[in-house]
Amino acid sequence: MNVRALIPWGRNSTAPNAYREEERSPFLSLHREVNRLFDDVFRSFDTQLPRFGSLSSFNGSWPNVEISETDKDVQVTAEIPGLDEKDVEVLLGDGVLTLKGDKQSQTEDKDRRFSERFYGHFERRIPLGVDVEEDRVEARFRNGVLHILLPKSEKAQSQIKRIAIKS
Repeated sequence: MNVRALIPWGRNSTAPNAYREEERSPFLSLHREVNRLFDDVFRSFDTQLPRFGSLSSFNGSWPNVEISETDKDVQVTAEIPGLDEKDVEVLLGDGVLTLKGDKQSQTEDKDRRFSERFYGHFERRIPLGVDVEEDRVEARFRNGVLHILLPKSEKAQSQIKRIAIKS
Protein backbone atom coordinates (compact mmCIF):
# COMPACT_ATOMS: atom_id res chain seq x y z
CA MET A 1 0.00 0.00 0.00
CA ASN A 2 1.22 3.46 -0.87
CA VAL A 3 1.58 5.69 2.24
CA ARG A 4 1.15 8.83 0.14
CA ALA A 5 -2.44 7.77 -0.60
CA LEU A 6 -3.23 8.21 3.12
CA ILE A 7 -2.09 11.84 3.17
CA PRO A 8 -5.05 14.11 2.25
CA TRP A 9 -3.08 16.47 0.02
CA GLY A 10 -1.28 13.64 -1.71
CA ARG A 11 -4.33 12.09 -3.39
CA ASN A 12 -5.62 14.74 -5.74
CA SER A 13 -3.11 17.51 -5.39
CA THR A 14 0.52 17.82 -4.53
CA ALA A 15 0.18 21.12 -2.57
CA PRO A 16 -0.39 20.85 1.19
CA ASN A 17 -2.55 24.01 1.02
CA ALA A 18 -5.15 22.41 -1.24
CA TYR A 19 -8.57 22.46 0.38
CA ARG A 20 -11.21 19.78 0.34
CA GLU A 21 -14.41 20.62 -1.50
CA GLU A 22 -16.39 21.48 1.66
CA GLU A 23 -13.65 23.85 2.84
CA ARG A 24 -14.00 25.96 -0.28
CA SER A 25 -17.57 26.93 0.60
CA PRO A 26 -17.64 30.26 2.46
CA PHE A 27 -20.85 29.26 4.25
CA LEU A 28 -19.39 26.09 5.66
CA SER A 29 -16.27 27.96 6.67
CA LEU A 30 -18.36 30.61 8.43
CA HIS A 31 -20.42 27.88 10.14
CA ARG A 32 -17.24 26.19 11.40
CA GLU A 33 -15.82 29.48 12.72
CA VAL A 34 -19.06 30.37 14.55
CA ASN A 35 -19.10 26.92 16.15
CA ARG A 36 -15.51 27.41 17.33
CA LEU A 37 -16.41 30.82 18.72
CA PHE A 38 -19.31 29.43 20.74
CA ASP A 39 -17.21 26.50 21.96
CA ASP A 40 -14.48 28.86 23.15
CA VAL A 41 -16.93 31.19 24.89
CA PHE A 42 -19.02 28.55 26.63
CA ARG A 43 -16.10 26.32 27.60
CA SER A 44 -15.17 28.72 30.39
CA PHE A 45 -18.64 30.21 30.89
CA ASP A 46 -19.27 28.71 34.31
CA THR A 47 -15.91 29.55 35.82
CA GLN A 48 -15.42 33.15 34.70
CA LEU A 49 -18.79 34.83 35.09
CA PRO A 50 -19.95 35.90 38.55
CA ARG A 51 -23.29 34.58 39.71
CA PHE A 52 -25.96 37.15 40.32
CA GLY A 53 -29.45 36.88 41.69
CA SER A 54 -31.11 35.39 44.69
CA LEU A 55 -30.76 31.96 46.17
CA SER A 56 -33.86 30.77 44.40
CA SER A 57 -31.93 30.91 41.12
CA PHE A 58 -29.98 27.81 42.13
CA ASN A 59 -32.90 25.50 41.29
CA GLY A 60 -32.93 23.81 44.66
CA SER A 61 -29.22 23.34 45.16
CA TRP A 62 -28.98 25.46 48.31
CA PRO A 63 -28.78 24.76 51.17
CA ASN A 64 -26.35 21.89 50.91
CA VAL A 65 -27.74 18.78 52.58
CA GLU A 66 -26.51 15.42 53.72
CA ILE A 67 -29.05 12.59 54.05
CA SER A 68 -28.38 9.34 55.87
CA GLU A 69 -30.72 6.46 56.59
CA THR A 70 -30.76 3.61 59.07
CA ASP A 71 -33.32 0.89 59.68
CA LYS A 72 -35.11 3.11 62.23
CA ASP A 73 -34.80 6.69 60.94
CA VAL A 74 -33.76 9.19 58.29
CA GLN A 75 -31.36 11.97 59.25
CA VAL A 76 -31.07 15.20 57.27
CA THR A 77 -28.31 17.72 57.94
CA ALA A 78 -28.39 21.08 56.14
CA GLU A 79 -25.73 23.78 56.17
CA ILE A 80 -27.37 27.19 56.39
CA PRO A 81 -24.64 29.64 57.42
CA GLY A 82 -25.50 33.21 58.26
CA LEU A 83 -29.06 32.47 59.42
CA ASP A 84 -30.74 32.07 62.77
CA GLU A 85 -33.35 29.43 63.59
CA LYS A 86 -36.09 32.07 63.34
CA ASP A 87 -35.14 32.62 59.67
CA VAL A 88 -35.62 28.95 58.72
CA GLU A 89 -38.87 27.02 58.34
CA VAL A 90 -39.06 23.21 58.24
CA LEU A 91 -42.19 21.60 56.76
CA LEU A 92 -43.15 17.95 56.30
CA GLY A 93 -46.03 16.84 54.11
CA ASP A 94 -46.84 14.12 51.56
CA GLY A 95 -43.47 12.44 52.10
CA VAL A 96 -41.52 15.60 51.24
CA LEU A 97 -39.33 17.54 53.66
CA THR A 98 -39.23 21.25 52.79
CA LEU A 99 -36.63 23.72 54.04
CA LYS A 100 -37.56 27.38 53.53
CA GLY A 101 -35.98 30.60 54.55
CA ASP A 102 -34.92 34.08 53.72
CA LYS A 103 -31.38 35.43 53.91
CA GLN A 104 -31.16 39.21 54.18
CA SER A 105 -28.20 41.37 53.28
CA GLN A 106 -26.59 43.42 56.04
CA THR A 107 -25.45 46.18 53.67
CA GLU A 108 -27.35 48.20 51.11
CA ASP A 109 -26.68 47.70 47.42
CA LYS A 110 -25.33 51.23 46.99
CA ASP A 111 -22.55 50.53 49.55
CA ARG A 112 -21.64 47.17 48.04
CA ARG A 113 -18.79 47.14 45.57
CA PHE A 114 -18.59 43.39 44.93
CA SER A 115 -20.28 40.36 46.48
CA GLU A 116 -20.09 36.60 46.02
CA ARG A 117 -22.59 35.99 48.80
CA PHE A 118 -26.18 35.07 48.05
CA TYR A 119 -29.28 36.69 49.47
CA GLY A 120 -32.97 36.19 49.10
CA HIS A 121 -35.60 33.50 49.51
CA PHE A 122 -34.66 29.83 49.29
CA GLU A 123 -36.69 26.64 49.29
CA ARG A 124 -35.34 23.11 49.14
CA ARG A 125 -37.65 20.09 48.78
CA ILE A 126 -36.33 16.66 49.71
CA PRO A 127 -38.48 13.60 48.86
CA LEU A 128 -38.07 11.07 51.67
CA GLY A 129 -39.38 7.92 49.99
CA VAL A 130 -40.42 6.33 53.32
CA ASP A 131 -43.25 6.82 55.82
CA VAL A 132 -42.17 8.73 58.91
CA GLU A 133 -43.83 9.35 62.24
CA GLU A 134 -44.59 13.05 61.86
CA ASP A 135 -45.30 13.64 65.56
CA ARG A 136 -41.82 12.39 66.57
CA VAL A 137 -39.76 14.46 64.11
CA GLU A 138 -37.03 16.50 65.82
CA ALA A 139 -35.11 19.49 64.46
CA ARG A 140 -32.10 21.24 66.04
CA PHE A 141 -30.27 24.30 64.78
CA ARG A 142 -26.77 25.17 65.98
CA ASN A 143 -23.90 27.15 64.45
CA GLY A 144 -25.59 27.41 61.06
CA VAL A 145 -26.24 23.65 60.80
CA LEU A 146 -29.76 22.24 60.88
CA HIS A 147 -30.15 18.61 62.05
CA ILE A 148 -33.47 16.86 61.43
CA LEU A 149 -34.26 13.37 62.75
CA LEU A 150 -37.21 11.66 61.04
CA PRO A 151 -38.14 8.35 62.73
CA LYS A 152 -39.54 5.77 60.33
CA SER A 153 -43.01 4.40 60.96
CA GLU A 154 -43.47 0.78 62.05
CA LYS A 155 -44.86 -0.02 58.60
CA ALA A 156 -41.75 1.40 56.89
CA GLN A 157 -39.46 -0.49 59.25
CA SER A 158 -41.27 -3.79 58.63
CA GLN A 159 -41.02 -3.38 54.84
CA ILE A 160 -37.25 -3.72 54.93
CA LYS A 161 -36.30 -7.20 53.77
CA ARG A 162 -32.82 -8.65 53.92
CA ILE A 163 -31.91 -10.66 50.85
CA ALA A 164 -29.38 -13.44 51.18
CA ILE A 165 -26.52 -13.38 48.72
CA LYS A 166 -25.62 -16.74 47.21
CA SER A 167 -22.27 -17.58 45.72
